[in-house]
Amino acid sequence: MDGASTPLNREELATYEWQLDVPGFGEAGQQKLKDATVLVSRVGGLGSVVAYELAAAGVGRLILAHAGDINPSDLNRQLLMTHTALGTARVESAATRLKELNPRLDVVKVPENVSEENADRLVGQADLVVDCAPLFEERLAMNRAAVQQGKPLVECAMYELQAQVTAVLPGRTPCVACLHPQPPPAWKRRFPVFGAVSGTVGCLGAMEAIKVLAGVGEPLAGRMLTMDLRDMRFRALEIRRRPDCAICGGLHAEA
Repeated sequence: MDGASTPLNREELATYEWQLDVPGFGEAGQQKLKDATVLVSRVGGLGSVVAYELAAAGVGRLILAHAGDINPSDLNRQLLMTHTALGTARVESAATRLKELNPRLDVVKVPENVSEENADRLVGQADLVVDCAPLFEERLAMNRAAVQQGKPLVECAMYELQAQVTAVLPGRTPCVACLHPQPPPAWKRRFPVFGAVSGTVGCLGAMEAIKVLAGVGEPLAGRMLTMDLRDMRFRALEIRRRPDCAICGGLHAEA
């Protein structure tokens, strides 16, 4: 984000040599990841896995936004939290675990949940946003800020054994408000889910972020991947922008 770019060093080339062999990625793609800043909100069940995979892939900076302390009920799915860290701040535990994996990683710890009050500031520091928040108010605030600032957003969601992922590219694809103009009534932060569902969709969301940042593969632009892990049924659905969307309806795709 600050324009400074440091070439890949020997240690980085050795660490990422397996993914450097991926066709269409190579050192140019790895450099793009190193130079990138990603906002992950929150680092719970989904966000823990997203952040871990992005750190492992070599993203240079992660902004982690998540309020509160670790509870016993977090430990079935929030893989950056530990039993010994119960009662301590979630972002502190997450940052410690990520730095153990990748000591080169720059972690910005934000002990806040995303809201209308801080969304513009947090999104403004990032090149890409990964939305892992459980509440629609947070999702819609991030979506608004990302669309207005022209920042790509990867949208991940889960419930019970179901999950979905899509990529929001402002001006080109539907945004979150196209799909959910209003928060669903009576939606609560706590809902039934297995940690393995979090892990599955978290890995897919991280891969979408890597694809968008590095320009490799075909993102889920205008498509939503849905999955039901009860019977392992996966579908890629076409989704369309709403011309009357209050957030992105007036935007036009860049030439």
